[in-house]
Amino acid sequence: MAAMVGKENRRAALAAYKERKSVAGVFAVRCGAAGAVWVGGAPDLDKIQNRLWFQLKMGGCPHRSLQAAWNAHGAESLAFEIVEPLEDEELAFARAAALKARVAHWVAALRAEAI
Repeated sequence: MAAMVGKENRRAALAAYKERKSVAGVFAVRCGAAGAVWVGGAPDLDKIQNRLWFQLKMGGCPHRSLQAAWNAHGAESLAFEIVEPLEDEELAFARAAALKARVAHWVAALRAEAI
């Protein structure tokens, strides 16, 4: 009986996860030790930090200067922040265009490197 309840809870949690809305937006990674900032855009802000940190831990981040900062200063020197969540767009191409424009804005505003 307890196994059945656990299975139902798991199914409900999975269904809720699949139905959640992802929030696109702009994020920044700051390295205080190096005085560097990287800015990027993501279709799902909830997942991007985990992906980046995993790539950095494995030494496979495609952004060489970010990987170099990680290697030189360590994980504790990097800080992740959400800079600007975007309004929900129904059309994927409109969301992609808005995200690209906002990333360009924040790269210039923060004097950052785009990732």
